[in-house]
This record gives sequence, structure tokens and C-alpha cells, in this order.
Amino acid sequence: MATVAPGLVYHPCYSALSLPERHRYPITKYQALYQALLFAGISPEAFWTPEPIVATELTNIHDNDYINSICNGSITTQAMRRIGFPWSQQLVDRSLVSVAGTRLAAELALSHGIGLHLSGGYHHARRSEGAGFCVFNDLAFTAQSMVSRGVGKILIFDLDVHQGDGTAGIFATEPAIITASIHCEKNFPARKINSDWDIGLAKQCSDTEYLETVSQSLECLLNWHQPELVLYDAGVDIHQQDELGLLDISTEAIYQRDLQVLTACRNRNIPVAAVIGGGYQRDVAALTQLHLQLFKAAFSVAGLSLWPEIET
Repeated sequence: MATVAPGLVYHPCYSALSLPERHRYPITKYQALYQALLFAGISPEAFWTPEPIVATELTNIHDNDYINSICNGSITTQAMRRIGFPWSQQLVDRSLVSVAGTRLAAELALSHGIGLHLSGGYHHARRSEGAGFCVFNDLAFTAQSMVSRGVGKILIFDLDVHQGDGTAGIFATEPAIITASIHCEKNFPARKINSDWDIGLAKQCSDTEYLETVSQSLECLLNWHQPELVLYDAGVDIHQQDELGLLDISTEAIYQRDLQVLTACRNRNIPVAAVIGGGYQRDVAALTQLHLQLFKAAFSVAGLSLWPEIET
């Protein structure tokens, strides 16, 4: 592939959701990440702004009754409790935009080689319910949408610390979409759903073991399945300071992981669309530095200059 800057996708609504005080979800991290990229020298004109999808488009992966219950607010309190957010029109709007953003990142990956979404990774959402801060499954929606447009086999390579159970369940019988998850075994969700490739790591897993597992898994998956597109969930909740993670991965190893994944795809001329996935620290500035590693790695793989402001 020719040297082309990664396609970047962002919408201001990602951090515009009003949540109760001390809510566990770090909703401000999206705006903080965008601002950090601007500070690092990225022009605002470099970002693509997604338009929300039409809710009926979600029927390619979600049950119609579930979609309607979210969109019209009739969903039960118990079901919203499993999701982890209070219902609001803001949440509905944000969810429809974020799903669109991951699809746009995939479209940009096909033209730029790499597409990066400053949101996404809502992999716990199943066909008929949401869970774990995930309303609609953007990875599943994007994969199904790309297959419908004629893209061949797609690999969803999920490196969030939590297993991608929703994605695995949605595509349990879909041979064109390969699901892979490398996660902390003794962590949410308690009941896993088998992906095509699952590796559950022990608590306090080290950098060396983790990077070897990622590298070997990706090599096998790319060689066996030869996907035409990779959707990469680059969750940073594997970090040693993450409050929900339970692994012991350093910031440098996160950068090396992202570099490994993007380089492996680049070397095979496979477009890759990445989402930032999970990351849970109340120190949003520190959390932003972790998410920035994906962008640093992506620009490095594209052969573009690195930013001294971004520390590893």
C-alpha cells in the first residue's frame, strides 16, 4: 500500500453524554483523546465526522424488539441496569453515531489502509440485549455491513481485557466473519460465549507472555483465514493501572501490541479498522495516554512522523 495517513473518525457527541456523578464509565476520555491528537499536531480537518445510522439498519445484527425498546425508551429498568447506563435520548443518539463511526472507519481502512475510530468496541451487546456499557454492537454491525457490500472474509481481532461475548454469539454460525478474543479469563463476563478463537489469560499476565500470545495468535489467524479486512478492538483495559482489568501490561507493551497488529496487517496488505475499546481509570489524562499508543503506532506503520508529545 502507498503511504497514506490513517483515516480518523470522531464525533463530539461521544463525550456529551450526561452521567450520574461518580459514574464508573470515563465518558470524557473521547474528547480528551481528540484534544490530545490536536495538540500532537493533527489538523481538525483530518477527522471524518460520522452521521448517525438509521435504527432499522441495526436489524442486520440485533432483534427488532430490542432496537425499538432502546430507541423509544420502553426498555425495562432491569435491562438498562445490565447495560450500565441510565436511558436517555442522548444515549440513543450517541449509540447510533458511534455505530456509524466504526463503519466509517472500516470504509476508510479500505481506502487508506488504516482507519481509526475514537470510540467503538461495544462487544458485549448481543442480538436481543445490551450489557457492560454496550448498547449496540458496532463491531458486529460493521462486519455484517462490509460482508453485505461484498468484502470477503473478515477477522474481528478483539484485544480488550473482557471477552467479546456479544460479537461471538452474533456470529456463531457466520463463516465469513471470524471472531477472536484474547482476554483475562477471570473477568467480566462471567459466562463466556465461544469465539472462533479464544485465549483466556491468567490474572497478572506479564508483558512478554501477552505480546507472544498476541503475535502467535494473529499470525495463525491471518495465515489460516486470509481475511480481506481486520476489525481491531484495541482496548487498553489490559493496563497494569486499569481499575477493571486485572492484567499487568505496561504502557510500552500496549504500544508494541498495537504496532504488532497494524504491522502484521500492513505487511499482508490487509486493511485494518481499529476502535479504542475499553479503558477504565478515573485519571482521564493517564487513560488518554494509553489510548494514544494506538494512534502513535498507526502513524508509525504508515511511515509518518511520530509526535514527541506522546509518551510511551
